[in-house]
Amino acid sequence: MAIDARPRLWFNLALGLFLCASARASDMKAQEVFPGVWKVRFGSPEKLTPLTFRSAQPREMGLNAKASAPQLPFKLKDIHFQKSARGCSVEVPMGHDEKVYGLGLSTSNFELSGHQAWVVPSDHPEEDSNESHAPEPFYVSSAGYGIYVDTARYALFSIGNQYKQGKDHPRTIHADIPSVKGVDVYVFAGPTALDAVQRYNLFSGGGAVPPMWGLGIAYRGKGDFSAKNAIDLAKTFRDDNMPCDIFGIEPGWQTQTYSCSFLWNKARFPDPQSFIDQMHSMGYRMSFWEHPFTHPSSPIHEALAPFSGSHLVWNGLVPDFATPQARKIFLGQQNESLFSKGVDSLKIDEVDSQPFKSDRWSFPDSAAFPSGLDGEQMHSLFGELSQQTMWQPYREKNLRTWGLVRNSHALAAPLPYSIYSDTYDHRCFVRGLAKSGFGGHLWTPEVRDAKTVEDLIRRVQTVIFSPYAMVNCWYMKLPPWQQIDADKASRDEIMPESAEATRLVRSMFQLRMSLIPYLYSAFNKYNRLGTPTVRAMVLDYPNDPELASVDDQFMFGSSMMVAPMFAGQSKRSVTFPKGDWYDFFTHEKIKGGRKIEITKKLDQLPLYVKSGTILPLASPVGHVAQGTQFELSVVAFGENPRDFTLYEDDGETYNFEKGEQNQVTLSIKNGEGSIKRSGSFKAVRYSIKNWTLVP
Repeated sequence: MAIDARPRLWFNLALGLFLCASARASDMKAQEVFPGVWKVRFGSPEKLTPLTFRSAQPREMGLNAKASAPQLPFKLKDIHFQKSARGCSVEVPMGHDEKVYGLGLSTSNFELSGHQAWVVPSDHPEEDSNESHAPEPFYVSSAGYGIYVDTARYALFSIGNQYKQGKDHPRTIHADIPSVKGVDVYVFAGPTALDAVQRYNLFSGGGAVPPMWGLGIAYRGKGDFSAKNAIDLAKTFRDDNMPCDIFGIEPGWQTQTYSCSFLWNKARFPDPQSFIDQMHSMGYRMSFWEHPFTHPSSPIHEALAPFSGSHLVWNGLVPDFATPQARKIFLGQQNESLFSKGVDSLKIDEVDSQPFKSDRWSFPDSAAFPSGLDGEQMHSLFGELSQQTMWQPYREKNLRTWGLVRNSHALAAPLPYSIYSDTYDHRCFVRGLAKSGFGGHLWTPEVRDAKTVEDLIRRVQTVIFSPYAMVNCWYMKLPPWQQIDADKASRDEIMPESAEATRLVRSMFQLRMSLIPYLYSAFNKYNRLGTPTVRAMVLDYPNDPELASVDDQFMFGSSMMVAPMFAGQSKRSVTFPKGDWYDFFTHEKIKGGRKIEITKKLDQLPLYVKSGTILPLASPVGHVAQGTQFELSVVAFGENPRDFTLYEDDGETYNFEKGEQNQVTLSIKNGEGSIKRSGSFKAVRYSIKNWTLVP
């Protein structure tokens, strides 16, 4: 029988509240660190927090450029701090009608008022208590502000269900932080929740900008694929005109996994360099699976042991990536096995945990690490520290990467990794996309399997509108558009519906490829302004009460609204914000400010473009090569469309940070289209094929 550890934790919380003592005024120190960003220090914070290990410095130019901040809905002195025998707590005033979002990437809940939310790393993000692949002590409010509590502890947030004594019994947002004597709280002003999110992302260092190839289609082969298996399948994609940029190799490339040796399995990959070179020659970028736990057979095991945690996982060392020594030793082996051979990205697995499961497999919270982190802190930070470690070689080579990870935390916007999940509910995956924009995370609702062809197509239609468009066939020999039954796929049996499924998947993949210039602009906006690329409707339309709890549709960039359909649905309700909208496929004009029942056949999904949009659509390519030029069909929706800015650079290096980038402005004046370039980048990546005006 599974034993739930939470009752013991609830007892500790109750004991802590009983022992609480109010902090003196001298325990609070406040300062405005950037326009609209305040740091409030309570007591004596821990030395090691997420901010200690931040991935990038704040984007000061973006923060300073934001309009002067309006007054907060409360005074900083109204944030209350208490110490107890078990830690401390922070209490923030909460209005009667205030709604709260964020606190990580749990996929089971959306608006959090009235909920208890644990900020705890877990490989079960669908849990109702908010554990997730990306726990994050940051939330935003409909009142137009954000709060970040700088801790790696398992904080518990009670949102509007705790009341202070007093005449009016005011609501509060109550955060309990165990094991600490103080904490830094950062307050981000609005005037809207989206403004607060932008400030938080800029404070984190600005959003990641992918290489252009990272915005194409990613496919991961079966776990035990050999070099020949991968090459043969990769050739069929090119022969079938199936777009694909990234080909992923799963655990079978190593001699030992769970834990890992980081040594090539020469029975499957007799000549690793030749294999990678051959895949590169077909235009594929290579992504390899691993996790950090280091097996005794690994060449670095002995050297790494002094810089690892006190406990093993699957008989493997847990490197302390908070130390430069562990990073150097670990990267030495990764360079020999992977980076020196031209591997383009990594999938970092198993860096999460199962904190409340009876079969918990990871290190205990009491584990000790050379850096001074304990197991609880390391669980929170392990995913982020792993990302930083594996990103380092690419930064040193001035190359962008676009990877995958199964755990992240706070201040993560600069990290070029998308979070994925081993759970698989389609509705949870869509909710994850909507929620990801609340806190600087990227999320992929990967296509891994499907019960029916309809289920497959609907899942593909969702994933192409995510930051990382991935089909993950780690246990499927054949692509799912050829066979959705794993047993039949293992016998090379093609399903009868394969031809039609292949046609539909290809058309969706080509749609994704046509949106790469649009999406690349959205990521540059994420980098410069902190605007999430994929986000919940409520962030763009905070004054529309109908959208406050909508978690099954989302904004994709600044101008496209996606409302995925699920298997078994013949129609669905779509909530349209006020204003005019256009059906992407039919160009039908729709009056907003209402809910509409939408019917879409399997070859389409509910996809809409905001009036006033100039939308650049590229002629689809099979993959993005170095120097790929995109031929654009530009569609302008509605009267007086707003200018659209494309970003033109080499698409692969960080030279754009040094100014080697053009801004390409698309404009419509008096019914005529024009294009204007400014910047120092010498090559041309975009050309205009035609302009279309949709009144």
